[in-house]
Amino acid sequence: MPGAAQAELKKGAGEESIAKLDKLRYSTGKEPTAKIRAGMQKTMQRYAAVFRRQDYLAEGCEKLQAISQEMKDIGISDRGNIWNTDLVEAMELENLMIQAKMTIFAAENRKESRGAHARDDFPNRDDENWCKHTLTYLDKATERPEIKYRAVIQETLDDEV
Repeated sequence: MPGAAQAELKKGAGEESIAKLDKLRYSTGKEPTAKIRAGMQKTMQRYAAVFRRQDYLAEGCEKLQAISQEMKDIGISDRGNIWNTDLVEAMELENLMIQAKMTIFAAENRKESRGAHARDDFPNRDDENWCKHTLTYLDKATERPEIKYRAVIQETLDDEV
């Protein structure tokens, strides 16, 4: 509501974000960011390319899951706060890894072709079973995507159309 007061922040607001940033900034693992990123990139290009099949997608899911575990042993050398491209690249990789996992697991799960999602083994669009939105969430316990669905809204939301 316009003019409403900002709600008071919880005590310690932002501390979790700073702790996450510092954990990455002070990481001393053996795996360089570039090596993990290259593994993720090659896996996505090989197993989740434009034309897809079940066997490749399933294998890619497992390979990417294994590569994502290398993030636990990431190491960066720059500990600074100014122009720390090492830290920025590690943060970007962390985000990209989650996005890659969501993409390949959702693609493996969807047994049809639709738009940019082209399956050689399921060449046809299947509105009866797949006219729904795929929603993915990272299960923090298993570090694997959890897949849910939401119905597609088939009607316009106003009368202007």
